[in-house]
Amino acid sequence: MTAVLPQPRSKSPLERVASPRRYLMCRPEHFDVSYAINPWMDVARGVDRELALRQWDALRRTYLDLGHQVDVITPEPGLPDMVFAANGGLVIEGRALGARFTHAERRAEGPAYLTWLARAGLKDVAEPVHVNEGEGDFLVVGDLVLAGTGFRTDPGAHTEVQELFGIPVISLQLVDPHFYHLDTALAVLDDSTVAYYPEAFSRGSRAVLQRLFPDAVLATEADAVVLGLNAVSDGRHVVLPSAALGLAVQLRERGYEPVGVDLGELLKAGGSVKCCTLEIRA
Repeated sequence: MTAVLPQPRSKSPLERVASPRRYLMCRPEHFDVSYAINPWMDVARGVDRELALRQWDALRRTYLDLGHQVDVITPEPGLPDMVFAANGGLVIEGRALGARFTHAERRAEGPAYLTWLARAGLKDVAEPVHVNEGEGDFLVVGDLVLAGTGFRTDPGAHTEVQELFGIPVISLQLVDPHFYHLDTALAVLDDSTVAYYPEAFSRGSRAVLQRLFPDAVLATEADAVVLGLNAVSDGRHVVLPSAALGLAVQLRERGYEPVGVDLGELLKAGGSVKCCTLEIRA
C-alpha cells in the first residue's frame, strides 16, 4: 500500500504570528461631510450616517473577533471627523503625545482625545507643541517611527516625537493630496515589513523606503485609490478595505491573512480602516 504524502505548498510563506492589540475607536454618531479639507470630500454628495454606523460596527466586531481589545471614546457633537481616531494621538510604550490639528474644523478633536488619553492609565501624556495629526502621520515599525509631512503634520513634530519617545524618526515627504496622511499611502504589516504606494512619495522618500524596506509590498494605483493601504495589521491578520483586491492577493502570497471590510461611506471623508483606529501601545 502506497502512503499518501502531504503535498508541498507551491510557496512557503512565513508563518505569521498575531499579537493582541488595544485599539481606540469613535462611533460615527455625528459623521458628515459638511466641509472639504481633502480631495475626497464633496459636501454635495451627502452621507448615509446609519450606513456609516453599520460599517463602523462591523469593523469593531472584526477586531473583537480577532481577539483585540477595543475602547470607544464618546463622540462630540460638531466634530464629524472625530470617527477618525487614528488622528487623535500617538501612544508608544505607555506614553502618549496628543494631536494638534491643521484645519480649524478639526482642532477641537485634539483636546477631546487628549482628555481620553489622560484618563487611560498611561504612564505619561504630553500636549503637543507642533501641528501633528497622530497616527495619521506617525506609524511605528519595530524600533522606528515613520513620519509623514507635506499636507498636515509639521516637520517640527517629527523632532518632537523623537525627543519625547527616544525612538528614531524617519521623515517622509508626501506629494499627492489624495494621500494627505502617511497612513493613506503606507501600511505597517509587522515589525519589519510595510506596504506602500510609491507614487505618493517624493523621489527622495521613495529611495529611503527602498533602502529601509527592500522587501516591501508595493501597492498598485487601483488598490491605493480605494485606500487599500489604510489598513491595520496584528502581525498576521491585515484588516483592509474589501475593494483592495490586488493588495489582498499580494498579502496572502506573503503569508498574511487579509480580512476585508467595507467602509465605503467613511471613504467619502477620505478615511478607512486605519483612520478609524488608534493603537494604544501600553
